[in-house]
Amino acid sequence: MSDLDRVADFGLGWLDAAGPRADIVLATRVRLARNLQGHPFGSRAREADREAVFKAVEGVVEEVCPRNAVLYRMDQLGGRVRRILLERHLISRELLGKKRREPPPAAAVAASAGDPVSMMVNEEDHLRLQALQSGLRFGEAWRLADELDEETGQRLPLAYHPEFGYLTSCPTNTGTGLRASALVHLPGLVLTKEFDKVHRGISQVGLTFRNLHGEGSRPMGNFFQVSNQTTLGKSEEDLVEHLERVVGTVIQTEMQARNVLMRDAATVTEDKIWRAYGLLRHARALGYEELVNLLSGVRLGLSLKLLPGPPAYTLNQLMVFSQTAHINEAAGRALSRPERHAYRADYVRAALADGAATSGSGGTGRN
Repeated sequence: MSDLDRVADFGLGWLDAAGPRADIVLATRVRLARNLQGHPFGSRAREADREAVFKAVEGVVEEVCPRNAVLYRMDQLGGRVRRILLERHLISRELLGKKRREPPPAAAVAASAGDPVSMMVNEEDHLRLQALQSGLRFGEAWRLADELDEETGQRLPLAYHPEFGYLTSCPTNTGTGLRASALVHLPGLVLTKEFDKVHRGISQVGLTFRNLHGEGSRPMGNFFQVSNQTTLGKSEEDLVEHLERVVGTVIQTEMQARNVLMRDAATVTEDKIWRAYGLLRHARALGYEELVNLLSGVRLGLSLKLLPGPPAYTLNQLMVFSQTAHINEAAGRALSRPERHAYRADYVRAALADGAATSGSGGTGRN
């Protein structure tokens, strides 16, 4: 069994686009940072300390994650598979390793096929517990992450201070240790030049916007992550409810902006949408950034009912399976940049012609 066969369906449940307001909110994620008592964490942890944490988690993972989750060490997975896990948001760049071929000592991930819950081990903190859901479902994502937290806390002693809450490597995570985010598609606000105003507004209420692939990444396709900036001084419930309420307001503002586009610039908007669709249907070479920008136009057209298809499920799959590591895995080798662009275009044309992209290890194969 290959490395990819072992993790073929991990982290893909949110692609179904079945959640509320999935036309604008692709996915919601709740992540909890935790550390174990009696073990140094952060930069103070040595290799032996990290190994001890891994052994402690390994001993309880089957009880903590009763969904057939499997714990994989990063140093036992090939570099391409680690990149695939990163592209699916199951691991962070911290776990990938700065040199890509050298993951941190005793770094691991626990996940199972089709399950929204996963666990990173020996990242910045000993544990990062997370749940990823389709659409606007902060409450459900938090409930799942909280259940995993409860099961973990019953079996492993977590570092907790009665005044400061959960203790973490970074002070900004101390307290609840909770980071929640929504991946949102906001072409209306960008095209009507209202995005900066909304950005300033959410900053004033303790939230922040990041680009598609997080902090430091390039703007791409009118996709953004909205997340909380602080975790101290509020309960997990308050943080989740606040974020869901603000994201709901962002959705309403985006819908108003789309109405303005169709009222004041309908021809230009429809032209952008159909050009994007036409390029995706017929292009012979596509870079990933270009693909995401074009998918933004098609997603807008689908939401506005200006296009007969494809389903949002297909668009979500294209965003994931067209990334570099997925493309290379489907091709069976590391492709050059021109080869990768051609392969990606072939895959996109086939997926749009079929109306659905194929998931799993063969997800980017030529049809």
